[in-house]
Amino acid sequence: MFTNKYLRKYYLHYSWLLIIGVIILGGIDYLQTILPEFLGQITDTFKKAIEINAFNDEMQSDVLRIATYTILISIGMMLGRMLWRFAIFRASKGIEAKLRHEMFEKAERLPVEYYHTNSVGTVMSWFTNDVETIEEFIGWGTVMMVDALFLSTLVVIKMVRYNLAMTLLIAIPLVLIIVWGALVEKFMSNVWDNRQKSNDDLYDYSRESITGLRVIKAFVKEKQELYSFSKVAKKNQEANIKFVRIYMIFDITIEIILAGLTVLIIWLGGYFVYLTANGGTPNLFGITFSFELKDLVTMLAYMDLIIWPMIALGQIISSYSRSKTSMKRISRFLDTPEIIKDAADAIDVENPKGEIIFKDFSFIYPSGKKEELQDINLTIKAGETIGVVGKIGSGKTTLVNALLRIYNVNENQVFIDGVDIMKIKLNSLHNIISYVPQDNYLFSDTLRRNIAFGDVNTSLDKVEEAAKFACVDEDIEEFSLKYETISGERGVTLSGGQKQRISIARAYIRQTPILILDDSVSAVDIKTEETILANIKNDRKGKTTILVSSRVSTVKDLDRIIVMNEGKVEAFDTPKNLFSISPTYKRMVLLQQLEEEKVTRKEEIVHER
Repeated sequence: MFTNKYLRKYYLHYSWLLIIGVIILGGIDYLQTILPEFLGQITDTFKKAIEINAFNDEMQSDVLRIATYTILISIGMMLGRMLWRFAIFRASKGIEAKLRHEMFEKAERLPVEYYHTNSVGTVMSWFTNDVETIEEFIGWGTVMMVDALFLSTLVVIKMVRYNLAMTLLIAIPLVLIIVWGALVEKFMSNVWDNRQKSNDDLYDYSRESITGLRVIKAFVKEKQELYSFSKVAKKNQEANIKFVRIYMIFDITIEIILAGLTVLIIWLGGYFVYLTANGGTPNLFGITFSFELKDLVTMLAYMDLIIWPMIALGQIISSYSRSKTSMKRISRFLDTPEIIKDAADAIDVENPKGEIIFKDFSFIYPSGKKEELQDINLTIKAGETIGVVGKIGSGKTTLVNALLRIYNVNENQVFIDGVDIMKIKLNSLHNIISYVPQDNYLFSDTLRRNIAFGDVNTSLDKVEEAAKFACVDEDIEEFSLKYETISGERGVTLSGGQKQRISIARAYIRQTPILILDDSVSAVDIKTEETILANIKNDRKGKTTILVSSRVSTVKDLDRIIVMNEGKVEAFDTPKNLFSISPTYKRMVLLQQLEEEKVTRKEEIVHER
């Protein structure tokens, strides 16, 4: 753990706090070892007082001196405990925060495909359970290690000096505890790993059920979901119980050994006190010694001090096993190669215009087996408004995603303003393009902050301007809080059309040279769609705009249209010319006309009736 490459730098960053905390904790441990001697001295003083049936001035002075020292030591221990808690736990919480921050930055840099194979629930488990487990080990683990090593060493040294024979007697079960811990550690680590995986499953199922709650209710499947959830929860319960059972067996075993040791000290020590009081000489392991009542009290006090380090040793083994497993999971995540990153010779595009060129471009998804796009050759002039149409699965979204570098593409195949996008810095590329995806994701925040997501300091005037561009301003004005209305998680309080238009406003407000709308007006009525398209023509004049659509009516008045068919460009021309040169486009036009005729006929029949 301490040598882990991801934790090492944070240990060094907070080393001064950890060192201060450990020094103070060590000082408190030392002060604790003084108290048993005081306890033995007071016992001896009162024993002598009973024997002479008097409590003279010398005895009173001894008791007052010991009481004063004890009070001062207690005050010092109280202040010291406050300081080491602040120092050590401040460091552990700081390391937790920095590690989680590093993980979040890593999560942002990983490609989309990573989240196709690793569920959100699993990733959230790393960010919560696993990071918290590591923080617990750094905080309380440090405390327990210092106590287990430093306090136990101090106590053993004091005991050896005080009575070697009794110390050897105590050492036997302590060695058994260490051996027992070493045997259990690996097994406990495996059980904890299984427990964390079951937590991942529980996170996944819970997230999916809550996200799809409206669908569950719509199909009246609450009981079925509850039953399915109970099975996942039962599996998680069994994994947790198995870990707790092993931990408790381990902990109880240590407690039994320590309790047995205490009983042995009291029984054998009492016998030695009796033997010494009657003129005998105790003998243990070939060592002869005298053993009075004060010696028994002192040894019991030392024994009481060493119980906590031994219990701490058991807890360290458990905590270390858990944190090691959790750190392995996090390390695997942080070790994941960052496929989408800047090339060594990447550049910023100065004064981008928005020209796009595809040259012999083909694409296959990293996990795919066939080419989704084949031999794409296109030149989109800067300032053009381009439509992209085609059947479902024809490659429309894949084509525009290539511009965003959601996936890596081959070099010298896709260019923006004559620069290979693989040679453009990612920040520069993302500042050139604004994108409205099919899945219109809104954050649980105000509508104003959702629209101004690209720059939260954007003025309200600009936010309102973007809302007017997307024809959502009137809808927002109808809300009681207007632009301060909370959208709810994923925009749950808004209609599909409202979410689409807010997403368009969020992209428009950035005023980038290239704007891509992927089927982004499918949920709005025809009149609103026409207004948005008119706004695009007027407000984005001189800027490149690409509209992906499944409706021909959306793109019929654009400059040119790309017709996709089975991953290839069937045609790229003006709407007027496409009808005669593209079978796919012609078929889409005719089907839409037929659909419009059916709707018109139904309206006429209703009107006649």
